[in-house]
Amino acid sequence: MRKELGLAATLLLGACASTSSGGAKHTPGVTRTGPLTTTVRGEDLPAGGGFRPPTVQNAGNLGGVIGARAEQLTASFGDARIDLVEGDARKLQFAGEGCVLDVFLYPLEPGQTPTATYVEARNPEGGTSVDEASCVRDLARR
Repeated sequence: MRKELGLAATLLLGACASTSSGGAKHTPGVTRTGPLTTTVRGEDLPAGGGFRPPTVQNAGNLGGVIGARAEQLTASFGDARIDLVEGDARKLQFAGEGCVLDVFLYPLEPGQTPTATYVEARNPEGGTSVDEASCVRDLARR
């Protein structure tokens, strides 16, 4: 019985193991011959990610946030509470008493400086969504 439990545990751990190639499972005795791909929104991207232009949120009445660079945003809202960089993408988070604003910055073309392409706003207590334009106005008044 112990031998069977040990074998079952080994098989379970083996199934959970991943390689450094994007979390793909490693199957002993199988060699990958083609390039690895990453799936984003149901589409395969070439190995290394390739460049995919971002979808830009309708600027509407967001007070010049969409299209702004990070330094323009910090000039308007002060220092970001969170500043995350992953690859060529960046997320800045600004917080005030009435809302939290997440601004997502991506380059519009390969090698360009990331600009704000999307925002989300929420209540700091409970996280319910709030109007982005109102949040931008509130944060700009600080």
